This record gives sequence, C-alpha cells and structure tokens, in this order.
Amino acid sequence: MDKSKIIKLGVLILIVVITCITPHPEGLQPIAWKLFGVYLAAIVGLVMKPYKEPVILLAAIAVSAIFIGIYNKSLPEGAKSLIEMKKVLGGYASTTTWLVFSAFSLSVSFVITGLGKRIAYNLIGMIGSSTLKLGYVNVFLELLLSPAMPSNTARAGGVITPIFNGVAAALGSDPEKSPDKAGKYLLLNVYMVTKTTSYIFLTAMAPNALALELLNKINPEFNLSWVQWMVFASVPGLLCLFLTPLVVYKFCTPEMKKVDNKTIAKNGLEELGPMSTKEMILCGVFVIALLGWIFGKMTGVNSASVALAAMAILLITNVISWDDILKSKGGWSTLVWYGGIIGLSGVLTQVDFFKWLGETLAEKLEFIAPFMQGGEGMVGIVIVLAISVVIRYIFASGAAYVAAMVSVFGLLGVALKLPYDILAIGILFSNAYGGCTTHYGGAAAPIVMACGYNDTKSWWKVGSVVGYGSLIIHCTIGILWWMFLVNSGILK
Repeated sequence: MDKSKIIKLGVLILIVVITCITPHPEGLQPIAWKLFGVYLAAIVGLVMKPYKEPVILLAAIAVSAIFIGIYNKSLPEGAKSLIEMKKVLGGYASTTTWLVFSAFSLSVSFVITGLGKRIAYNLIGMIGSSTLKLGYVNVFLELLLSPAMPSNTARAGGVITPIFNGVAAALGSDPEKSPDKAGKYLLLNVYMVTKTTSYIFLTAMAPNALALELLNKINPEFNLSWVQWMVFASVPGLLCLFLTPLVVYKFCTPEMKKVDNKTIAKNGLEELGPMSTKEMILCGVFVIALLGWIFGKMTGVNSASVALAAMAILLITNVISWDDILKSKGGWSTLVWYGGIIGLSGVLTQVDFFKWLGETLAEKLEFIAPFMQGGEGMVGIVIVLAISVVIRYIFASGAAYVAAMVSVFGLLGVALKLPYDILAIGILFSNAYGGCTTHYGGAAAPIVMACGYNDTKSWWKVGSVVGYGSLIIHCTIGILWWMFLVNSGILK
C-alpha cells in the first residue's frame, strides 16, 4: 500500500478504536456507541476512498459482526439480545437495494443495444436545427432515458457525451482550436442537464433510493412511491430543467448558431443500421416498467418487483445476457455497498442511536430552534437546504454525500422541529443539483471534462448559477408546491 492509503486506513481504524475506549454517552447503550464508531468510519471511508466502496462496507459489516458477537456473548444467561448478526445483513433484503440493482440492467440494455443512441439521433433530426435546440435535444433525451437508467454516469457519460462530442466534432468545433464554436456549450450542457433530471425520477440516480431509505429510518411515516417522487419533483424540477440550456447558452454562447441536423442524424442512424429485434423488445419492456412504476400503488406491485421483472424479461429474451450483467461493475458495487450502508443504519435504528442523537441535538440546539421555526419552519428548511448545497463542494460523489449527510440533515430537522415531510423532500432533491457546482460533483463530470472543451473557471461559474438558481427555485416555488401536495394528502 502507498503512504496515502496507509494514512487513510489508520484514520478509519482510529475512529473505531476511539469509540471502543471512550465511555458511551449517557442514554446510549455501549453496543450502540461501538456500532456508531464503525458506521462513522465507513462514512469517512466513503469520502476518503482508501478502497472501493464495497470493500469499505464489507469491512464495516465484518467489524460490526464481531462487536455484536462479543456483546451477545457477554449478556447474562437468559437475557434478551438487543441485536443479532442477521440484522446487519438486513440491507441486502431491502427493496431499495434490489430496485437500484435491477434497474441497472435497463441501463446496460440501452447501451448494449444502441437504443439510447438511436433515440438521440432521431431527436437531433427532428428538433436540433440550432445549437440551442441541440441543448433541448439533450433535455428530451434525458427525460426519456433517465426513468430507466439509475446511473447518470452510464446515461450522460456512456450514451449522451459520446454523441454530443461527435456532434461537436461534426460541426467543426475542436477542443483546442475552436471550443467556443459549439463543443463548450454542448458538453457542459450535458452535465448540467443530467444533474437536473437525476432528481426528477426516483430511478434516475442510484443514490435517490438510498437517500429515501435513510430518511425513512429517521421517520418511518415518511415514504414516497415512484409516482409520488415524480409528482413532488415535477414543478420545480421541470422548471429548472427547461431553464438549464438557456442558462448554459447565456454564459457559454456558441459561435455557431445554425446546425445541419438532418445530415448529422442521417449519418448517425446509418451507422446504427435498421432497428433490431432486441431494441424493439427493450422498448416494450421499458414501457411496461414505466407503467408498473406509475400504477404500482393500484396494482400492489412495488417498484423493486417491477425492476426485477424487467431484468428477468431482458435476460430471458436475450436482449442482454447474464455475462452482460456480470460485467456491470456499477450494478454489483451498488448492490454490495448500498445493502451494507442500509444494514448498518438499520442496526443503529434498532439500538435507538438515531433517536438518542435526535434528542441530543434537540437539547443542544434549543436556543436557535425558535428562529429556525419562523414561517412555520420554512426559515429552517431554507437554511438546511442552503447548507446541503454548499457542503456538496467537499464531496466528489453524490452517493458518498447521501451516505454521509442525509441522515444528519434529517435528524437536524427533527431536532429543530421543522416540518419533516417538506424538509425531507427538499433534501432528496438537493444532492443532485448541488452536484452541478463543481467539475467533480459526480462521476459523469470527469468524463465530460475529458472531452477537452471546458475549463474549470467557466464550469464553476455556470455550475454556481445552475446549482444556486435551482436552490432558489426549490426554496420558493418548490416549497409552495410541496406544501400544497402534503396538505392535499398525497403522502397518505
């Protein structure tokens, strides 16, 4: 191991050791304090990244298992255990984990079959007659693909970026000689748009489902179906989405205005050839999956079951093979570490750690609570959401941010007695648009940056306008929309 990795590993071990040798806080069980040390070390590990996420979580599960075993062995004979090892593995039985994993098969299918590219070139041919309109081609392409692609890295980095990189080249825009001709606008727009669509649908970004699960553990009464998520995100999300190409165009105005979109589309479709049977099957499965998610409450079939069924159909019809699934590193990594983090947070819930932390925070923050509760709690919600966007600057991964901060913000809301439903909805969405602010805010960003058209200064400038502009829209129009929906009983 290199020196940097050894230091990072030492920090994680030190966190666990400190919680083992220090007295547990009053009101908290000793095992809860030790398990919190493991959980905290796992969160810090996700941020520092001495190893890949699955490795960190598997190690955390193993250490938790040892602590639980020692604790149970130390109990007096006949005493009932607070917790069992199988509870730590409970995250792998979570529908959230399997929803995200199964939906990855749809992502793989769109890339392998070429259906994503085919949709893109058809949209370019229909509406992409100017560089600004090409920006809106990106919008409509994202709206079509994002419900079925929980990896915005695969969506923006694997499907959309190569297409628009090729379009920029076809328009004569060179990364070194003429980035301003078209490429700078088109490629930066790709990232800003994908970060916006990432919160419009539950299945548009993998960390969405994890964030929802973590907020549900703090308040089990809060939960959203696939349709409820979409409805809450629709008004502020679609407003931000359709403003994004205009904002990027304003700050990165391309020199080329008119585009020969018919030729670009014709060449792209000719390269793909006739639509294959696999693409047709995938279209059908995609529509069925969407209908399953939309009408899940009516049919009683939850989102995870729909995603599993879609994956099974794609495998049975040979649209994708099991080897294709095995090659999907993102899907398997997500399965391992999402299941791990959900299991660890579930264990902490069972030993009343989050309840204790919420009560402790409420006591410590009692002096500022009246101010935060101004405007029926809206002042506090705006402040928490603003902090959630600012803090995204230190996270290079939306998933790491969710694992580290979502529970903290949720507990902060409980401590300050803020309207939990409204705050939780805002937190669910702020991760994605908060990631617009930097060129490392999501895994798709380095892929776009590697195309060579964009510089850091213009990226941060445009990202700040999109990110903080989205925050303003969510804290005004968004909150009014969410209050209307909550008061209308949509969450019941």
